[in-house]
Amino acid sequence: MSQTVTALLQLRELILGGELSPGQRLSELAVVDRLGVSRTPVRAALARLQEEGLVEAIPSGGYAVRAFSEQEVNEAIELRGVLEGLAVRLAAEKGASPERLAELKACLARIDVLVAAPELSQADFELYVELNEVFHVGLIALADSPLMTQQVARAAALPFASPSGFVMAQAVRPDARHILTIAQDQHRCVLEAIESREGGRAEAIMREHARLARRNLELALSDQHALRQVRGAVLIERRRTA
Repeated sequence: MSQTVTALLQLRELILGGELSPGQRLSELAVVDRLGVSRTPVRAALARLQEEGLVEAIPSGGYAVRAFSEQEVNEAIELRGVLEGLAVRLAAEKGASPERLAELKACLARIDVLVAAPELSQADFELYVELNEVFHVGLIALADSPLMTQQVARAAALPFASPSGFVMAQAVRPDARHILTIAQDQHRCVLEAIESREGGRAEAIMREHARLARRNLELALSDQHALRQVRGAVLIERRRTA
């Protein structure tokens, strides 16, 4: 890998792993010393992390690790839902080939097997995350719009906005199977709407599906043990109650 990619991966891991705290200043020279790479790739990596929203430029120079309010996380999830909704609407209006629909149905069948298992292990949830990602990417691809694919990917890359952003938090909750079952039903319903060329219905289901992630966020924030399963959770500022 190039030094820029190496620096980017290492910095991202330090932030999401909690070794760099929200508000902590990151100067180029300090990062160079910590990572042992030259200044140019560090500068590029910090600029990329700013694009991703994990750091922000500060007036005195350099960057600082960002913190995220619950409202910001909710807005990021909502934005992803709006774009995904538009994408599936386009897919329904254009029509999807039986072959591509069959591939996504096969993915859902694999998720069905996971959800129906007597016990859900940590490995099961990790596999669910992988399959969920495959399904969402394949769903957006049905729109046959490179621009839409790009914009949905950018929205999903916002901190905590991905479709599986809070799935791992459910692994330690007793209602995990119930939530996964709801998500899977929504997956199936949106695919049926696309196949039936019901654009408005597909869009509404997809936006509601994104709201399930917001519910998962609320559940995670109410359960410290569950929240610890979320990578980067230390960056989320808890809402203060009176």
